[in-house]
Amino acid sequence: MSAQSIHAFAITVPDYDDAIAYYCGVLGFELVEDTPLTPDKRWVLIRPKGAQGSNILLARAASTEQSASIGNQTGGRVFVFLNTDDFERDYAAYRAKGVAFVETPRRETYGVVCKFRDRFGNLWDLLELSQSL
Repeated sequence: MSAQSIHAFAITVPDYDDAIAYYCGVLGFELVEDTPLTPDKRWVLIRPKGAQGSNILLARAASTEQSASIGNQTGGRVFVFLNTDDFERDYAAYRAKGVAFVETPRRETYGVVCKFRDRFGNLWDLLELSQSL
């Protein structure tokens, strides 16, 4: 039997260093790797602190078409579902750092959730899943 997993998925950003500053400085993610590939291209991986599994590849837009996708990776839908073990802690910390929440927290059958927009315009859900899931 074979196994698969997602190593990384890409978010198109306008600038590597600005994206690292936001995701690592504001959201508290960790920088996993920052390797220059060419004078204009880097392999930059980040992930939430303590996370196992998938990384986020920060992909600097290199064309007009790629630049057009910044902030709209999924056509206006939530792009990333950021799970937390303590919704209230992370919600308060993010608000204190100026994260742009676009709704108030709500309790759903699957847990507590609140939508926010990252610095580049992408929609995220901050989510604490119910114990029963």
